[in-house]
Amino acid sequence: MNIPQVMAALVRAQNNFDCVSYANFFSETALIVDESNTYRGRKEIENWIVAANEQYKTVMKPLSYKKGETESILKAVVSGNFTGSPVVLFYHVRIVNEQVQSLKITG
Repeated sequence: MNIPQVMAALVRAQNNFDCVSYANFFSETALIVDESNTYRGRKEIENWIVAANEQYKTVMKPLSYKKGETESILKAVVSGNFTGSPVVLFYHVRIVNEQVQSLKITG
């Protein structure tokens, strides 16, 4: 499976619960939408992933990656400390200059 380097590194950071590294893969003005909540900027993203890791302890296993013109989609099995684990989630991502500009997580 051909995944951009930044996405492979993001998955590694998530699976190692390395919140600082995870947040650093995003631009300063990045946007995340997860569970109807929006997080803007690297600091909010870091706070979000710290809280999510503490609560859910999620790990990701990529299944596929489909590159699009403006948005690409990573499909992954996500497991952790939450009802219904594991689940398949879709990470709609926009990458510019090896930084994530936006990420929307859907089921």
